[in-house]
Amino acid sequence: MWQVGSSVRLLASGGADPVHRRWVEQVRPRVAAAGLDKAWLAELIPPSGYAPDFLNPAPAGPAPTLAEELAAVVACPADRVRKDLDHLAHHTGGIGPGLRSLYADPRRHLARVAEEIETYWELALAPYWARIRTVLEADVLYRARQVSQYGAGRLLDELHPQVSWSDDVLRLLRWPRSLSRETAGAGLLLIPSAFKGPGLSTRIAPPDPPQLAYRARGTGTLWERRTVTRTAALAAVLGRARTLLLTELETPATTTELAHRTGISKAGVSQNLTALRDAGFVSAHRAGRSVLYARTSVGESVLAAGHGQGH
Repeated sequence: MWQVGSSVRLLASGGADPVHRRWVEQVRPRVAAAGLDKAWLAELIPPSGYAPDFLNPAPAGPAPTLAEELAAVVACPADRVRKDLDHLAHHTGGIGPGLRSLYADPRRHLARVAEEIETYWELALAPYWARIRTVLEADVLYRARQVSQYGAGRLLDELHPQVSWSDDVLRLLRWPRSLSRETAGAGLLLIPSAFKGPGLSTRIAPPDPPQLAYRARGTGTLWERRTVTRTAALAAVLGRARTLLLTELETPATTTELAHRTGISKAGVSQNLTALRDAGFVSAHRAGRSVLYARTSVGESVLAAGHGQGH
């Protein structure tokens, strides 16, 4: 959900973030075509400032699924939802008619919010998730290595310029109030985000443990084009057409787009994509009346291995 919230905010900001420009150019038209730029999420997550804490529930484990987190959002107590919406209204000067409906009947409308988040996920994040997850997992492994080699103090000191650790106290620059361990909840959750800006975001909602969300290491390379050369060995196994399609899925595309770019007939593209999907190399994602195909982490690994053999 942190990836959902920070990416929605990035799209809404209208800014030209050079790191995410390619993603924004592809995703913003899809989100607008689905009407999501004027729906629940657009009201819940303003371009800057506070966003309701109930959108970022405390995860049950280190790698929660979207379904698990949405179930926690839907199950959020009504008084918690209203408290967060009051806080949002304080920061934004008021809430619109959609959020007033949510305020009046959280139980009924949270399910609709969850449905909208699922639609957004399918349009904006699922086709790119293999890349995004790789960056997030690499950040987690790096932080874990820091802890094992140097201790948690080193990790916290180097996490973000706004964070420091000394004398058993965690200090957040410009944080408006102190928070004792007794009132903060057990533990501390560090949340790497692929779409965060340079600032640090927090979620303080006792008795849940505090959350610190920060920009993941490696985010700057997220959308770099990955040149794949010498694919003859891979083509000998998969076939030339399937290798070509897998290579062309550097960015998610429809059957029509792939046929235009490769010269393969639409029927041929469809048949080969079905085979690649059955093998787990690509995934399909509904985008309005179209279907977007994207490489999975398995497909990415196969191409990377082929690239290594070529050299």
